[in-house]
Amino acid sequence: MGGPFALARWARLFSDINVFVEGFGTTLLVSLVALSMALVAGIIFGMFSMSGLGLLKAVSRVYVEFFQNTPLVIQVFFFYNALPYAGIRMDVISIGIIGVGLYHGAYVAEVVRAGILSIPRGQKDAAASQGFSYTQAMCYIILPQATKVILPPLVNQAVNLIKNTSVLALIAGGDLMYRSDSWASNGSLSYGPAYVVTGVLYFILCFPLARWARRFEERLKMREHMTVPQEAAEEGAGE
Repeated sequence: MGGPFALARWARLFSDINVFVEGFGTTLLVSLVALSMALVAGIIFGMFSMSGLGLLKAVSRVYVEFFQNTPLVIQVFFFYNALPYAGIRMDVISIGIIGVGLYHGAYVAEVVRAGILSIPRGQKDAAASQGFSYTQAMCYIILPQATKVILPPLVNQAVNLIKNTSVLALIAGGDLMYRSDSWASNGSLSYGPAYVVTGVLYFILCFPLARWARRFEERLKMREHMTVPQEAAEEGAGE
């Protein structure tokens, strides 16, 4: 077929474009479900890390340190190979969702913890004085205020999560990377067009999120710059 980017290779790719569309759909599904899991786990363990109970803090630290300091590939292989020995049998997509979701949940937990720390201690004390429990204070007082701090890094985690779904290719997960590699290795070895199209499809998923996160951060910085002079002017007028 000539060179790695010969027209014949591209023609063959577009004749089999449904392979890439199906892989794209699987990657999107895994990303959405794994992101939901990561958010739930991250919020729970982020709150645990700021709890006054030592046991909850310890559980949170063990979770975060384990998943942050071991490779995602090893974790996914562990779930794939170890769960059947425990009598738990799941399809590869579910294993990928759990692996990617728990892995990024550890990073989301740290983002949530940093967001909670950014809120003045007095907010928590005020909530306690009004009869709020720890969970109620977090849900109704602290986390809503911390949203503007944690949202940009959360979006960055979502981008990383989407890219890390490619780990499913190692366990034949049917994701975009697996479909691309399988198609390219099946006879014609058209890796050039396959990887270009795969990269473009990942870009389509990730770039809008990354762009939105940057614009959101810029708006926050502009708002802070506008707020500081206004507060200084009000203080001067009061004097």
